[in-house]
Amino acid sequence: MNKAFYITAAELAERGSSNIPEELLSAKHLIYSSPATLAFNSPGAKGFGVKRAGLAIPGSVMLLVSPACCGRNTALLNELGYNERFFYLLLDDTDIVTGRHLTKIPEAAREICEELDYTPSAIMICITCVDALLGTDMERVCRRCGEYTGVPAVPCYMYALTREKKLPPMAAVRKSVYSLLKPQKRAADECAVMGYFSPLDDGCEIYRLLRSAGIKKIHELARCKTFEEYSQISVANFSLVLNPEARYAAQEIERSLGMPSIELLRMYQPDKIHNQYRLLGQAIGAELDDSEYYREATKAAEDFREKYGSLSFAVGECLNADSFELSLALIRFGFKVAEIYGTVGERNFVFVKKIASLSPKTRIFSNLSPTMLYYNGGEDIDAVIGSDALYYHAGKAGIEFSEEEQPFGYCGVIRLFERLDKALTDFKEGTNR
Repeated sequence: MNKAFYITAAELAERGSSNIPEELLSAKHLIYSSPATLAFNSPGAKGFGVKRAGLAIPGSVMLLVSPACCGRNTALLNELGYNERFFYLLLDDTDIVTGRHLTKIPEAAREICEELDYTPSAIMICITCVDALLGTDMERVCRRCGEYTGVPAVPCYMYALTREKKLPPMAAVRKSVYSLLKPQKRAADECAVMGYFSPLDDGCEIYRLLRSAGIKKIHELARCKTFEEYSQISVANFSLVLNPEARYAAQEIERSLGMPSIELLRMYQPDKIHNQYRLLGQAIGAELDDSEYYREATKAAEDFREKYGSLSFAVGECLNADSFELSLALIRFGFKVAEIYGTVGERNFVFVKKIASLSPKTRIFSNLSPTMLYYNGGEDIDAVIGSDALYYHAGKAGIEFSEEEQPFGYCGVIRLFERLDKALTDFKEGTNR
């Protein structure tokens, strides 16, 4: 009988991070883009895929250089209001075989600038796996585009082939969108927040904690309305990196602008959040009093558990969290986690080991394994978190938890339980009608 492959947390922890089963490693098998993940694992991804992320620079436009099969997946961006900023250079077979399209790109960039009734701040040249296989020198092509138009051109690499590499697409595009920043005299009382293409939740305590430490201005790419505001990011004295995918961009900024960075992880364990803020305070020479926010977050979790008891969760990876860290947090809050759908790597294996010690029978699946064709949802699940988990458990109560406004810190914990409470209440009322 065909079954979806899974391994328990205890079994996986015993194997170690250097001996992860091939079924959990997408580079070792065909990738299955199920309906659970297709919207997040495709060129037409929801949220911020490479194409939409590349337009994070205010006033920029994008030229997608691709075969028609890749270009058609951009329709979703038009629905989100990007149609006036998107242009296409579609490749035919001869272009791909001979590489003649490389001479067309600067001409296309000039045509874009001539057609617009304004001068764009930048032209983002988005290229696909075709140019990855051809080994195209996009830096050189972009320099030529700049010569033709007088507008800076920046490469955006939509290379699915590099997803498992040192610099995957979403890390590379973060480097691209910060690459136009120029050195300026930095202000001691300003900082930059890096990591996401949409803003942090307005209620996030990190804003208040930074201001209590004397930071008067916090630059955030997602809140920049104009190119002038974007340019002022380089005035920041240091940057806070809140997503590991922005690490390489921060390193490049430090190299080119001399701006140091401090990295914090998005976590849902209050004691770990507290420790990060303590270390942040030490790094910037300030004592950050987060006691009020700590109490609010732990109370939110305690109130939820008192109301609903020890629920059993399925946790996906299409959500604003690391599925394994979030699962560990839920277990430590006193809940059960029956199933996790996620990508296991060295960075989050430490969470797997801790889950194994507390919940050894938790089942771990890979969304991208072809065996998920045969997935048949577990019956020991009361609620689900994540868009993929909701697909697998369509009849269960749950939340996507993938809103564009980004949860972080204690505020993230509070938002998690607020949304779960509403979903469970709505589900209960719906089943009682």
